[in-house]
Amino acid sequence: MDYEFLRGLSGSIGTIFLFASFLGFVLFALRPGSKRLHADSAAIPFRHDDKPAADDGQEAQQ
Repeated sequence: MDYEFLRGLSGSIGTIFLFASFLGFVLFALRPGSKRLHADSAAIPFRHDDKPAADDGQEAQQ
């Protein structure tokens, strides 16, 4: 085993590992049980839409 062989092997293993990680992340995000979580996260900007924001970044006082 020389340097070139180990370098090529580590590059191949790294590529396979990164592809498998990417595939796992995508499958985790698209799993059937995550629809409610994603819908809740998507609605965060609209939760307190019933009152305007204050000028200084604090919540408006009623």
